[in-house]
Amino acid sequence: MPYVGKSPSLGNFVKLDAITVVNGQAAYTMQNGGVNFTSYDNVNQFLVSLNGILQSPTDSFTVSGSTLTFASNLSTGDVIDFVMVLGNTLDVGTPSDNTVSLAKLTATGTKDATTFLRGDNTFAEAGGGAMELISTVNVTSTPTSIEIQDCFSSSYENYRVIIKVVPVSGGQNTPYIQFANASGGSSYRTSNYNFGMLRGYYNSATAGTESLSGWNQSNFRMIEGQRTGNNEFQMLDIKIFSPNDSSFKTNYMIDGFSRDPNYLNVSLTMGQVDVVEAHTGIKTFVDSGTFASGSSMSVYGINK
Repeated sequence: MPYVGKSPSLGNFVKLDAITVVNGQAAYTMQNGGVNFTSYDNVNQFLVSLNGILQSPTDSFTVSGSTLTFASNLSTGDVIDFVMVLGNTLDVGTPSDNTVSLAKLTATGTKDATTFLRGDNTFAEAGGGAMELISTVNVTSTPTSIEIQDCFSSSYENYRVIIKVVPVSGGQNTPYIQFANASGGSSYRTSNYNFGMLRGYYNSATAGTESLSGWNQSNFRMIEGQRTGNNEFQMLDIKIFSPNDSSFKTNYMIDGFSRDPNYLNVSLTMGQVDVVEAHTGIKTFVDSGTFASGSSMSVYGINK
């Protein structure tokens, strides 16, 4: 819109330090207040006077970094009268309060109605305890185990693991887990798993409960075995507490659902690795056979 009175000047206009001609030299260092000058966008911002004559940008001189280079060498007696830079890039200084819009911020993550900007300049889901996906393995063949290595770290204190077990044809599969106690999954703990399980079961004729337990086991049993066929699968929701903290024993708790040949099963299992050590990864496997295509395991970190 038009201004009333004189329009404001835009840009930061600078007269550079005087330059002394060196006989037979074409390139000279530009400085402002004794500091090399590079705060410009292009050569057309420069007014350069040589021997009282304005020089043509690009034709008579070029600039690169803090260097001004004439098209030919200068000689003794030549005088660089002045070098002016018009409208070079401005340092806006410190913005006034309430003048920077959200659109001007640079941050990582997804900015929407469900996230907030954290102090580390990343967007995270609102509401403490939100989960962030770390890694997922989707089975497309028939492996004997599913592993996610190096998924537990100091980035999160607690974790959630979701496992879907699709059984192979011709058997009943009981799933287990082990924790890696070395990076890269090179070593899995095969002892000191203590757990207790409360199982509820029912079918069209009966229902009941039972308890199962294990002490100093080589792995951790998660639920009653899964039957095969009939497009069924087993779901396991595992909460793991402080697995990467070498000051505490790792605790875990599992909600599960499956169907064995006779019953629908639901279970609540809790346990502990009875050794003080840090764990880095997780492996799930079955007592016999393999996983079928469609099985998966996902690890989520829970924000503090």
